[in-house]
Amino acid sequence: MHDKLEASFREVLPRADFCSLRHVREHEEMASVRQGVAEPAYLSDDGGAMITVIDKGGMGYAATSDCSRAGLKRAVEEASYWARKTAGVSVVDCAALAMPHPRGEYAGPEKTPWSSVPLGEKFDLLREECARLKTDPRIVDWQAVLWHVRMDTLYLTSEDGRVRQRFSFIVPGLSATASAKAETQTRSFGGLRENCRQGGMEALEATGFRKAAPRIAAESLELLAAPNCPSGTMDLLAAPDQMILQIHESVGHPLELDRILGDERNYAGTSFVTLDMLGSYRYGSDLLNITYDPTRPEQFASFGYDDDGLRAEKVFIIERGILKRALGGGISQARAGAPGTANSRASGWNRPPIDRMANLNLEPGESSLEEMIASIERGVYMQTNRSWSIDDSRNKFQFGCEWGRLIENGRLGAVVKNPNYRGISATFWRSLAKVGSAVTAAVMGTPFCGKGEPNQMIRVGHASPACVFKDVDVFGGE
Repeated sequence: MHDKLEASFREVLPRADFCSLRHVREHEEMASVRQGVAEPAYLSDDGGAMITVIDKGGMGYAATSDCSRAGLKRAVEEASYWARKTAGVSVVDCAALAMPHPRGEYAGPEKTPWSSVPLGEKFDLLREECARLKTDPRIVDWQAVLWHVRMDTLYLTSEDGRVRQRFSFIVPGLSATASAKAETQTRSFGGLRENCRQGGMEALEATGFRKAAPRIAAESLELLAAPNCPSGTMDLLAAPDQMILQIHESVGHPLELDRILGDERNYAGTSFVTLDMLGSYRYGSDLLNITYDPTRPEQFASFGYDDDGLRAEKVFIIERGILKRALGGGISQARAGAPGTANSRASGWNRPPIDRMANLNLEPGESSLEEMIASIERGVYMQTNRSWSIDDSRNKFQFGCEWGRLIENGRLGAVVKNPNYRGISATFWRSLAKVGSAVTAAVMGTPFCGKGEPNQMIRVGHASPACVFKDVDVFGGE
């Protein structure tokens, strides 16, 4: 199929400075058992191509699901029309862009292919896990889910660029909701599908899916009788499944270069970060080291090349607390005259690439979990994000978690429900006092990062250890 597609593309190439084709094919399946009952299996198959044309300083796009020679020809003509219309009137002088013409292949890991396990066996597994969640009459809702996407992409350029990439994404989910005496609490396996990986069925072992159900059920019940989290200024020990949300919202989004340049202000907001901060701004304490790393195979958003053909590489975004560079693909880098990353990405064949975080990770430190707890005189240990709110400039935020435990005089104490905290991105990361070792770290992410007009929901990966923040504004649910 790809050979035929390439031949057709080469036949319809326009007389232009640059032309590319990005073909995407996704096969998606989801199996779910809720309250012991198997829900209808979800199946989706989607595919198409995006044509990009750059000519005489203008740029045009056209997407089509008709990948015949005639369909590609129509898309090339439409993209060429828009390239002519935008020449000389665009924010970007596209004539100055040096678009890459890469050649290569990338395949993500998949030891036990999703397709090698029959659908019936997957439902059997989900029934078993669902049954292990229903341990008490007070558990009123419980669910086990498996979600898989296989994606194949082909990127071609007018000067013989050719990149083929293959991915297998798997997202397991578990949740238990307990209710008694007008109190309702939910405990889940990574919140909103945060335990996501690239790989096959072996990822269930890597994420701990098969061991999690009894703990989730027990903790949902324990929360029913727990007191509300106390309010006040105290230390915060954030578990990895909360850290990934903190990184995502208060580092990832404000550092997207197109947002800094103002492209997202109408929809997703702007950023408190400005171009003159790059290279000198103290984003956090000396312990803060954030990397952009799409080269880790198991992470959810790893790849070999971004959707504009830039080769993936690991780079430090923040090093020893100092902001080094923004998250901007090749086009944004040219606009800003600033360094960036290979992160020009689209959510599918009918969307143009924009600046998106991929794998944004907080590098491990040296502290054990026991050392971090022992360092806290008064604080709260919080796990698993369940709510978030952050302003248009990605600065002031308020986050809530499913599970909390008090820390008093260096020891873990009682479980508390409805733990929340608030802060300001521009100062919060400077209160980072301890960073956990690799033993405390987890590889997670989200399938639901939204941005762009029209909207694009995209996969993002995060890895982080547990971390301690000093003097945080903590509050409970009352």
